[in-house]
Amino acid sequence: MSPDTSEPQRPVDRPDEPAAAPRSWPAYTGGPQPVGPPRRGVVVATATLFGLTALGVPLGLLWAAVAPGTPVVKTADGAIYAQPQPEQPIAADGWFSLLGLGFGVLAAIGLWVLLRRRRGPAVLGVAALGALGAALVAWQLGRRIGLADYERLLAAAPEGTAFSKPADLRAGGIEWVFGVLPVPFGNVLLPAFAAAVTYTLLAGWSRWPSLRPEPDPLPDPTLGWPDPDTGPAAGGISWEPAERPAPSAAPEPPGPDAAEPPRG
Repeated sequence: MSPDTSEPQRPVDRPDEPAAAPRSWPAYTGGPQPVGPPRRGVVVATATLFGLTALGVPLGLLWAAVAPGTPVVKTADGAIYAQPQPEQPIAADGWFSLLGLGFGVLAAIGLWVLLRRRRGPAVLGVAALGALGAALVAWQLGRRIGLADYERLLAAAPEGTAFSKPADLRAGGIEWVFGVLPVPFGNVLLPAFAAAVTYTLLAGWSRWPSLRPEPDPLPDPTLGWPDPDTGPAAGGISWEPAERPAPSAAPEPPGPDAAEPPRG
């Protein structure tokens, strides 16, 4: 190649053309993504709360289907247990506790996935309150399935008639404080407890400080811009610095074993 011919990859100075603008990346705006106006957040929280509470209907139907009824016998003083120590009431409480724990766990996971742009303490509170509402709905609905037939037999059946009492809770329910303030207690609180614990564990294992998905940060410009063939546009990041230091022009000092030049 002659000295007058430029190399294919060597840039040629052309003063009559404007210099190319330096390559730059858009500014990184880190942090959580916007979640919308406050009014929309209130609407979403309210709809989620009512949606979870409404799920207490299938939960109550499932509990009434799996919880056994308690055999009773009609007497002059009312209905008494057909067995001295029946196990059916304990089984009804156990089934309600297991179903409630499972419901709380699934509710927390569902809200974590569906409301990923609104993760935080507000969704945690909605999950706990919604699970509590679902438990109360499930309890009241499940205990009323077959209750009308039980009361009819209790009032009209002759003495000695054997029938079943529908499932009900003995280890949970609502206690009225001062006759006006309802306070839930016992295993009706288990769904809310399971939802709160599960959501807290998911938040603790989240890789984002804000709990909400955030964009990946752009590379630091001080480390050098990535190569277009291997950088973000091509799916990779180059860690090669932008400029390499020029070699020093000063001669290196002679080694300890180098021979001295002749004097004279």
